[in-house]
Amino acid sequence: MAEINDLMAFVSVVRAGGFRDAARAGELSASGLSTAVRRLETKLGVRLLHRTTRSVAPTEAGQRLIERLAPALSEMEAALDVLNVFRDKPSGTLRLNVPAGVARTVLPPLVAGFMREYPEIRVDVVVEDSFVDVLSAGCDAGVRYDERLEQDMIAVPLGPRVERFATAAAPAYLDARGRPKHPRDLLAHACLRGRFASGAMPLWEFEREGEVVRVDPSGPLVVSLGGAIDLKIHAAVAGLGVIHLYEEMLRPYLERGALEPILEDWWQAFSGPFLYYPGRRHLPAPLRAFVDYVKAAAPA
Repeated sequence: MAEINDLMAFVSVVRAGGFRDAARAGELSASGLSTAVRRLETKLGVRLLHRTTRSVAPTEAGQRLIERLAPALSEMEAALDVLNVFRDKPSGTLRLNVPAGVARTVLPPLVAGFMREYPEIRVDVVVEDSFVDVLSAGCDAGVRYDERLEQDMIAVPLGPRVERFATAAAPAYLDARGRPKHPRDLLAHACLRGRFASGAMPLWEFEREGEVVRVDPSGPLVVSLGGAIDLKIHAAVAGLGVIHLYEEMLRPYLERGALEPILEDWWQAFSGPFLYYPGRRHLPAPLRAFVDYVKAAAPA
Protein backbone atom coordinates (compact mmCIF):
# COMPACT_ATOMS: atom_id res chain seq x y z
CA MET A 1 0.00 0.00 0.00
CA ALA A 2 2.87 2.39 0.80
CA GLU A 3 4.29 1.94 -2.70
CA ILE A 4 0.89 2.67 -4.28
CA ASN A 5 0.61 5.82 -2.18
CA ASP A 6 4.05 6.91 -3.37
CA LEU A 7 3.01 6.31 -7.00
CA MET A 8 -0.15 8.35 -6.42
CA ALA A 9 1.96 11.13 -4.91
CA PHE A 10 4.25 11.12 -7.95
CA VAL A 11 1.30 11.28 -10.35
CA SER A 12 -0.35 14.11 -8.43
CA VAL A 13 2.87 16.19 -8.51
CA VAL A 14 3.25 15.71 -12.27
CA ARG A 15 -0.41 16.52 -12.93
CA ALA A 16 -0.25 19.67 -10.81
CA GLY A 17 3.15 20.75 -12.15
CA GLY A 18 4.69 21.14 -8.71
CA PHE A 19 4.68 20.05 -5.07
CA ARG A 20 2.85 23.08 -3.69
CA ASP A 21 0.01 22.94 -6.21
CA ALA A 22 -0.32 19.19 -5.67
CA ALA A 23 -0.45 19.74 -1.92
CA ARG A 24 -3.27 22.30 -2.32
CA ALA A 25 -5.29 19.74 -4.30
CA GLY A 26 -4.63 16.77 -2.01
CA GLU A 27 -4.20 15.71 1.58
CA LEU A 28 -0.39 15.58 1.86
CA SER A 29 1.87 18.57 2.47
CA ALA A 30 4.46 19.62 -0.08
CA SER A 31 7.21 18.13 2.10
CA GLY A 32 5.22 14.90 2.46
CA LEU A 33 4.83 14.64 -1.31
CA SER A 34 8.55 15.30 -1.80
CA THR A 35 9.42 12.57 0.68
CA ALA A 36 7.08 10.12 -1.06
CA VAL A 37 8.58 10.83 -4.49
CA ARG A 38 12.17 10.51 -3.21
CA ARG A 39 11.26 7.23 -1.54
CA LEU A 40 9.83 5.97 -4.83
CA GLU A 41 12.92 7.10 -6.76
CA THR A 42 15.17 5.30 -4.25
CA LYS A 43 13.15 2.10 -4.54
CA LEU A 44 13.10 2.21 -8.36
CA GLY A 45 16.71 3.33 -8.67
CA VAL A 46 15.99 6.13 -11.18
CA ARG A 47 15.30 9.84 -11.01
CA LEU A 48 11.66 10.55 -11.90
CA LEU A 49 11.52 14.35 -11.62
CA HIS A 50 13.67 17.28 -12.65
CA ARG A 51 13.45 19.75 -9.77
CA THR A 52 14.37 23.44 -9.89
CA THR A 53 13.39 26.33 -7.64
CA ARG A 54 10.75 27.35 -10.21
CA SER A 55 9.44 24.18 -11.78
CA VAL A 56 9.06 20.43 -11.59
CA ALA A 57 8.97 18.25 -14.70
CA PRO A 58 9.20 14.48 -15.28
CA THR A 59 12.46 13.01 -16.53
CA GLU A 60 12.32 10.66 -19.51
CA ALA A 61 11.94 7.76 -17.08
CA GLY A 62 9.24 9.67 -15.19
CA GLN A 63 7.36 10.42 -18.38
CA ARG A 64 7.44 6.75 -19.38
CA LEU A 65 6.11 5.79 -15.95
CA ILE A 66 3.31 8.38 -16.15
CA GLU A 67 2.25 7.11 -19.57
CA ARG A 68 1.91 3.57 -18.22
CA LEU A 69 0.33 4.58 -14.92
CA ALA A 70 -2.32 7.00 -16.20
CA PRO A 71 -4.68 4.40 -17.74
CA ALA A 72 -4.38 2.13 -14.69
CA LEU A 73 -5.04 4.97 -12.27
CA SER A 74 -8.01 6.08 -14.36
CA GLU A 75 -9.44 2.58 -14.07
CA MET A 76 -8.86 2.60 -10.29
CA GLU A 77 -10.62 5.95 -10.01
CA ALA A 78 -13.48 4.64 -12.15
CA ALA A 79 -13.80 1.59 -9.89
CA LEU A 80 -14.01 3.76 -6.77
CA ASP A 81 -16.37 6.07 -8.60
CA VAL A 82 -18.98 3.29 -8.71
CA LEU A 83 -19.85 4.36 -5.15
CA ASN A 84 -21.14 7.64 -6.54
CA VAL A 85 -24.37 5.96 -7.59
CA PHE A 86 -25.24 5.71 -3.90
CA ARG A 87 -24.97 9.48 -3.41
CA ASP A 88 -27.71 12.05 -3.89
CA LYS A 89 -25.24 14.14 -5.90
CA PRO A 90 -22.03 12.91 -7.56
CA SER A 91 -18.73 14.08 -6.11
CA GLY A 92 -15.08 13.94 -7.08
CA THR A 93 -12.87 15.78 -9.52
CA LEU A 94 -13.51 16.52 -13.19
CA ARG A 95 -10.28 17.20 -15.09
CA LEU A 96 -10.64 18.96 -18.44
CA ASN A 97 -7.95 19.81 -21.02
CA VAL A 98 -9.05 22.77 -23.15
CA PRO A 99 -7.55 25.31 -25.59
CA ALA A 100 -7.22 28.91 -24.46
CA GLY A 101 -9.96 30.24 -26.75
CA VAL A 102 -12.50 27.79 -25.32
CA ALA A 103 -11.40 28.57 -21.76
CA ARG A 104 -12.07 32.26 -22.37
CA THR A 105 -15.31 32.24 -24.34
CA VAL A 106 -17.16 28.90 -24.28
CA LEU A 107 -16.39 27.31 -20.93
CA PRO A 108 -17.15 30.07 -18.36
CA PRO A 109 -20.97 30.00 -18.52
CA LEU A 110 -21.04 26.20 -18.79
CA VAL A 111 -18.72 25.64 -15.84
CA ALA A 112 -20.50 28.23 -13.71
CA GLY A 113 -23.88 26.58 -14.25
CA PHE A 114 -22.45 23.09 -13.80
CA MET A 115 -20.76 23.97 -10.50
CA ARG A 116 -23.97 25.49 -9.17
CA GLU A 117 -25.84 22.28 -10.01
CA TYR A 118 -23.08 19.94 -8.75
CA PRO A 119 -21.40 21.73 -5.82
CA GLU A 120 -19.62 18.57 -4.65
CA ILE A 121 -17.68 18.20 -7.92
CA ARG A 122 -14.32 19.94 -8.16
CA VAL A 123 -13.50 21.16 -11.68
CA ASP A 124 -9.80 21.14 -12.62
CA VAL A 125 -9.14 22.88 -15.96
CA VAL A 126 -5.81 22.59 -17.80
CA VAL A 127 -5.42 25.16 -20.59
CA GLU A 128 -3.30 23.81 -23.43
CA ASP A 129 -3.44 24.51 -27.17
CA SER A 130 -1.16 21.69 -28.28
CA PHE A 131 -2.44 18.26 -29.30
CA VAL A 132 -2.35 15.96 -26.27
CA ASP A 133 -3.53 12.51 -25.21
CA VAL A 134 -6.04 13.41 -22.52
CA LEU A 135 -5.57 10.15 -20.62
CA SER A 136 -1.77 10.43 -20.55
CA ALA A 137 -2.19 14.03 -19.41
CA GLY A 138 -4.25 12.80 -16.46
CA CYS A 139 -7.50 14.36 -17.68
CA ASP A 140 -10.99 12.88 -17.95
CA ALA A 141 -11.92 14.72 -21.13
CA GLY A 142 -10.69 17.34 -23.56
CA VAL A 143 -12.16 20.09 -25.71
CA ARG A 144 -10.88 20.53 -29.27
CA TYR A 145 -12.10 21.49 -32.71
CA ASP A 146 -13.04 18.72 -35.12
CA GLU A 147 -9.82 18.77 -37.13
CA ARG A 148 -7.82 18.09 -33.94
CA LEU A 149 -10.00 15.44 -32.31
CA GLU A 150 -8.30 12.23 -31.29
CA GLN A 151 -9.48 9.05 -32.98
CA ASP A 152 -11.64 6.46 -31.20
CA MET A 153 -13.12 9.10 -28.91
CA ILE A 154 -16.72 10.04 -28.25
CA ALA A 155 -17.36 13.67 -29.25
CA VAL A 156 -20.19 15.87 -27.96
CA PRO A 157 -20.85 19.35 -29.44
CA LEU A 158 -19.96 22.08 -26.97
CA GLY A 159 -20.96 25.72 -27.29
CA PRO A 160 -21.91 27.54 -30.52
CA ARG A 161 -21.82 25.32 -33.57
CA VAL A 162 -20.48 28.00 -35.92
CA GLU A 163 -17.63 30.37 -35.08
CA ARG A 164 -15.62 32.84 -37.15
CA PHE A 165 -12.18 34.38 -37.28
CA ALA A 166 -12.54 38.15 -37.17
CA THR A 167 -10.12 40.78 -38.47
CA ALA A 168 -10.07 44.25 -36.96
CA ALA A 169 -8.00 47.27 -36.01
CA ALA A 170 -8.40 50.46 -34.01
CA PRO A 171 -10.24 53.23 -35.93
CA ALA A 172 -7.27 55.58 -35.44
CA TYR A 173 -4.92 53.04 -37.01
CA LEU A 174 -7.22 52.58 -40.01
CA ASP A 175 -7.63 56.35 -40.44
CA ALA A 176 -3.85 56.66 -40.64
CA ARG A 177 -3.02 53.54 -42.68
CA GLY A 178 -6.15 52.99 -44.77
CA ARG A 179 -8.77 50.24 -44.75
CA PRO A 180 -7.85 46.98 -46.53
CA LYS A 181 -10.22 45.94 -49.31
CA HIS A 182 -8.72 42.50 -49.94
CA PRO A 183 -6.84 40.09 -47.64
CA ARG A 184 -3.64 40.56 -49.64
CA ASP A 185 -3.74 44.27 -48.71
CA LEU A 186 -2.72 43.16 -45.23
CA LEU A 187 0.81 42.53 -46.54
CA ALA A 188 1.24 46.31 -46.48
CA HIS A 189 -0.06 46.63 -42.91
CA ALA A 190 1.33 46.15 -39.41
CA CYS A 191 -0.19 42.85 -38.30
CA LEU A 192 -0.17 41.39 -34.81
CA ARG A 193 0.78 37.71 -35.06
CA GLY A 194 0.53 34.62 -32.88
CA ARG A 195 2.90 31.69 -32.48
CA PHE A 196 2.16 28.10 -31.43
CA ALA A 197 4.24 26.43 -28.72
CA SER A 198 6.02 24.55 -31.52
CA GLY A 199 7.28 27.86 -32.90
CA ALA A 200 5.07 27.79 -36.00
CA MET A 201 3.09 30.91 -36.88
CA PRO A 202 -0.26 30.09 -38.51
CA LEU A 203 -1.15 31.86 -41.72
CA TRP A 204 -4.15 34.15 -41.75
CA GLU A 205 -6.90 32.43 -43.72
CA PHE A 206 -9.89 34.10 -45.38
CA GLU A 207 -12.77 32.77 -47.44
CA ARG A 208 -15.47 34.31 -49.64
CA GLU A 209 -17.83 32.55 -52.04
CA GLY A 210 -15.64 29.46 -52.12
CA GLU A 211 -12.38 31.37 -52.69
CA VAL A 212 -9.77 30.79 -49.98
CA VAL A 213 -6.91 33.26 -49.51
CA ARG A 214 -4.00 32.67 -47.12
CA VAL A 215 -1.62 35.47 -46.23
CA ASP A 216 1.57 35.60 -44.16
CA PRO A 217 1.74 39.23 -43.01
CA SER A 218 4.43 40.79 -40.87
CA GLY A 219 4.19 43.21 -38.00
CA PRO A 220 5.66 44.65 -34.82
CA LEU A 221 4.38 42.06 -32.35
CA VAL A 222 4.35 38.25 -32.08
CA VAL A 223 2.83 36.57 -28.99
CA SER A 224 2.30 33.01 -27.78
CA LEU A 225 -1.13 31.79 -28.78
CA GLY A 226 -3.15 31.20 -25.66
CA GLY A 227 -0.85 32.64 -23.03
CA ALA A 228 -0.50 36.20 -24.33
CA ILE A 229 -3.75 36.83 -26.20
CA ASP A 230 -4.64 39.75 -23.89
CA LEU A 231 -1.39 41.49 -24.86
CA LYS A 232 -2.24 41.07 -28.53
CA ILE A 233 -5.74 42.49 -28.07
CA HIS A 234 -4.43 45.40 -26.02
CA ALA A 235 -1.90 46.22 -28.74
CA ALA A 236 -4.67 46.25 -31.35
CA VAL A 237 -6.86 48.56 -29.23
CA ALA A 238 -3.84 50.81 -28.72
CA GLY A 239 -3.60 51.24 -32.50
CA LEU A 240 -0.42 49.25 -33.07
CA GLY A 241 -1.78 47.05 -35.87
CA VAL A 242 -4.34 44.64 -37.30
CA ILE A 243 -5.55 41.66 -35.28
CA HIS A 244 -6.98 38.35 -36.56
CA LEU A 245 -8.63 36.32 -33.83
CA TYR A 246 -11.78 34.48 -32.75
CA GLU A 247 -14.78 36.77 -33.23
CA GLU A 248 -16.06 35.93 -29.75
CA MET A 249 -12.85 37.27 -28.18
CA LEU A 250 -13.02 40.52 -30.11
CA ARG A 251 -16.77 41.09 -29.85
CA PRO A 252 -16.70 43.28 -26.68
CA TYR A 253 -14.17 45.61 -28.33
CA LEU A 254 -16.08 45.69 -31.61
CA GLU A 255 -19.35 46.49 -29.86
CA ARG A 256 -17.93 49.46 -27.99
CA GLY A 257 -16.00 50.79 -30.99
CA ALA A 258 -12.51 50.21 -29.62
CA LEU A 259 -11.89 48.03 -32.68
CA GLU A 260 -13.38 48.35 -36.16
CA PRO A 261 -14.12 45.27 -38.25
CA ILE A 262 -12.35 45.00 -41.61
CA LEU A 263 -12.69 42.50 -44.47
CA GLU A 264 -15.87 41.25 -42.80
CA ASP A 265 -17.18 39.56 -45.94
CA TRP A 266 -13.96 37.48 -45.91
CA TRP A 267 -14.26 36.25 -42.32
CA GLN A 268 -13.87 32.49 -42.34
CA ALA A 269 -16.46 30.37 -40.51
CA PHE A 270 -15.68 27.02 -38.91
CA SER A 271 -17.48 24.47 -36.76
CA GLY A 272 -17.56 24.92 -33.01
CA PRO A 273 -15.66 22.82 -30.46
CA PHE A 274 -16.41 19.36 -29.12
CA LEU A 275 -16.08 17.77 -25.71
CA TYR A 276 -14.33 14.45 -26.28
CA TYR A 277 -13.59 11.53 -23.99
CA PRO A 278 -12.72 7.81 -24.12
CA GLY A 279 -15.60 5.51 -24.97
CA ARG A 280 -15.13 3.25 -21.98
CA ARG A 281 -18.05 1.47 -20.43
CA HIS A 282 -18.06 3.10 -16.99
CA LEU A 283 -17.53 6.87 -17.06
CA PRO A 284 -16.47 8.59 -13.83
CA ALA A 285 -19.54 10.17 -12.24
CA PRO A 286 -18.22 13.77 -12.52
CA LEU A 287 -17.59 13.30 -16.25
CA ARG A 288 -20.92 11.59 -16.78
CA ALA A 289 -22.67 14.49 -15.03
CA PHE A 290 -20.79 17.04 -17.16
CA VAL A 291 -21.58 15.21 -20.41
CA ASP A 292 -25.27 15.16 -19.49
CA TYR A 293 -25.13 18.84 -18.55
CA VAL A 294 -23.45 19.80 -21.84
CA LYS A 295 -26.03 17.86 -23.84
CA ALA A 296 -28.90 19.52 -21.96
CA ALA A 297 -27.36 22.98 -22.48
CA ALA A 298 -26.82 22.47 -26.23
CA PRO A 299 -28.81 24.88 -28.41
CA ALA A 300 -31.82 23.32 -30.12
